[in-house]
Formats: sequence, structure tokens, C-alpha cells
Amino acid sequence: MSDIDAALTALREAMRLAPDNLPLAEHFGRTLLTMMRFDEAEQHFRQMLSMYPNSKSLKVLLAETFYRSDKNSHAMAIVETLIAGDQVYPAALTLHAKLLYRSGNVQAAVASYKQAIELDESVEDIGFANLLGIRQEWDDADELSDEEALGQFYDEVSDGRIRQLDGEGEEDKEPFSDIERPQISFKDIGGMTKVKEEIQVKIIYPLTHSEMYAAYGKKVGGGILMYGPPGCGKTHFARATAGEVNSKFISIGINDVLDMWVGNSERNLHSIFEQARRNRPCVLFFDEVDALGASRSDMRQSSGRHLVNQFLAEMDGIDSNNEGVLILGATNAPWHIDSAFRRPGRFDQVIFVPPPDAIAREEIMKILLDGKPTQDVDCSQIASKAVDFSGADLKAVVDRAVEAKLTEAIRTGKPTPLTTKDLLASTRIVKPSTREWFATARNHALYANQGGTYDDILQYLKLK
Repeated sequence: MSDIDAALTALREAMRLAPDNLPLAEHFGRTLLTMMRFDEAEQHFRQMLSMYPNSKSLKVLLAETFYRSDKNSHAMAIVETLIAGDQVYPAALTLHAKLLYRSGNVQAAVASYKQAIELDESVEDIGFANLLGIRQEWDDADELSDEEALGQFYDEVSDGRIRQLDGEGEEDKEPFSDIERPQISFKDIGGMTKVKEEIQVKIIYPLTHSEMYAAYGKKVGGGILMYGPPGCGKTHFARATAGEVNSKFISIGINDVLDMWVGNSERNLHSIFEQARRNRPCVLFFDEVDALGASRSDMRQSSGRHLVNQFLAEMDGIDSNNEGVLILGATNAPWHIDSAFRRPGRFDQVIFVPPPDAIAREEIMKILLDGKPTQDVDCSQIASKAVDFSGADLKAVVDRAVEAKLTEAIRTGKPTPLTTKDLLASTRIVKPSTREWFATARNHALYANQGGTYDDILQYLKLK
């Protein structure tokens, strides 16, 4: 048993001995959240709320679980009940701000977050505040004398915390320098043949048959936007693509680009593209690209529009040559991305990454069970019963089966291996997390499908 599993087992035993200990129950739930066991955390908090239906802290923790599972509407439904009326719960306001920010309403997010801090400073989230561009020391500047405020300003300049003063003093640094050489390729991904073929045509063939493309005047480069439910392997596909062509790989998250200082986000993005150009052939992968390329028509602040314009200019290679730079983006919400990104030369190829098919599910199960005590497990049978399960869902299936075995072993004092029956029982308990995503995607595919971008969703749902 690993240290993590042993710790969870000890916590469960402690809760069994002290079923009325609410702080202990909250601690156990937070531990599950930290370990990203969202399904288990959701089940735990629901069970505790049946015992403590009026606990605001438990409601916020359940909403936090939904938020981290990308179930934003579920989280918002809980949070709105906790911030209505006179008795506003500060922790709920902080989560409300995060949900507003995720939806693109930055101005409302700032207002909600500031209200939360005014009510209770203990709910402060420094990382989120930086993302919003809020600095506590500047908020308190009006409490300083003119001389003190001016002295504080120059101190921050000398410390390098203010990067630009009248256009001078800008730091010249790489915002991101972790360049990988992935050792995986498409042979390490079971099934998903259609996705592989689409990536091969757009990215792999231009590199492996560069002379043919050159003969037709076709440059090697461009972009692919991968979309689909969370937990279905978009990032894994990106790394495998780089491994397939033996190129360098740079993975970019929103924190590598966004900066609280005006103009620095655009500079960071430019530096990232320059780094990829210096290391070509290079696969440049943007995770959660909708956070960087959201629709400009939905933005209230000009800074977000400037970043989108910079992103488009970098993809076009207006001032630089992007040949040999292969740009991949991944998103769970392609309908929130600015339509300009879909034009030729940008993310002109949009690929739907569905939940793993039967072959892929079988391969994933084999990987997840590797190193665990098993007895004649039929992964094919389990895969056939796990339709619509994401890779993350399959991990939850294995984790739940393991926990059931641990509970049995502690009770009997005799550990036994996992069997097909144990895992099938777990598939009946774990529900596919992809179905909520498809409920939202279905509406976009039916009613906002100009040009047939989301036809793959309709085909998957057998609506076309």
C-alpha cells in the first residue's frame, strides 16, 4: 500500500470512529481534492451534506469540487445561494469570482473577489489575485503618506517588481524554457485511429515528406485545434505528435503567458513563439487555449483584446517565419474561441478528440492495472462496459476497485487480487464525466454549427 492510500485509509478509520467530527470530514474531502479524486470528493461531500444540510463550508467544498471538475453550472448554482441576501459567505464569494473569471467576465470577478477580501481576509487567494491584476499593497496605498508611497514605488522598481518605467528597464528573459523531447509516439496510444490520421495529414506528413511539400510550395507549419471532453488525452496526443516526428516540444499554460502588468502578457507570448522558432522543428502546445484566445466580442477590457491580436499576429508570422513551428491548441470549449483563429494558416484544422474508443479503453486499463495485484482480469470486457468513459474516469474505476479491496483486506486481514468482477462493479458506480460536456456541446452542435465545425459531435451522438 502506498503512503497516500495508507493516509486515506487512516482518515476513513478516524471518521468511522468519530462520525460527528465535521472538521475531520472536511479535511478528508480536501485531501481527496488535493489528490484530484474529484468523483470521490463529490460523493463524500454529498454524503456529509445529507448529515449537515445547513453547513455552508461543506456547500462551498462541494462547489469547489464541481469547479475543479469543470462542472461550472453546478458550482454556480450552489455559490449563488450562498452569496444571496444579507448573510454573504466570503469563501463562496471567492469561488464566485473564479467562476466569473472562467466565464470571461473579468470586471465582475474583480468586484466579487474584492468584496470577499473586505468581508474576510482569510479567503485571500494570492495566485488568483495576481491573475486578476490585483495587488494588496497598491490597494492600501491611500493609507500611506505621499513620501511613503513614492518611496515604496521606487523600492519596487529597484527590486524588479515593476518591469517598465517610461518604456525603460524592461527585463529581457525567457518566460518559458522547459523544452522536452517526448519519448512517446502514436504506437503508445491505443485506438483513436481517426484522430491519429488527421494529425498525420496536417503535421506529420509535411515533416516526413518535406521535399514533396516544397515541390508544391507548401510550407511546413500551421496549427491544429483539438477539442473534446476533459480527461480524454488531448495533451497526451500533443506529446505523442512531437515524439512521432522527433521534434522538440514546448507546453504552454495560461500562467506562462498572463501577467498582471499591462503589455507583459503580449511580450511573454512573443518570447514563447521566438523560443519555438529558435528550436525548430518544434511542437508548440497551448493548453486551455480558450483562456488566451477568447472571443474579443465578449471581452470588456481592451487588454484581453490586445493579447488575442498578438496571438493572431504570432500565428501569422507577420514579422517572423513560422516554418517548422507546429502549433497545437487544446480546449474543452471551442465555441468560446475567437472566430479569427479558425482562418487558414492559424487553427485551420479543428479535430474532435472523443472519449477513448473500446481499443483505447482496453489499453488504458492495462496501463492503469500495471503493477497492481490482479487475477485473470479481462480488460476487453471492462472496456466494453465503460462506454463514454474518459481516461480520468477509467482511473477512478480502478481507484474505487482498489479502495474496496483495501477495505475488505483490512476487515479480513487477508489481501486479495483485483478481479474482473471487482472492476465491473466499479464501472457501475463511477459515472462517465463526459456526458455533462456532451450535454453542453450538443446544443452548440445543433444550433451554432456554422460551417459544420461540430459535425463530429453530432456523428458521435448519432444525431447526424
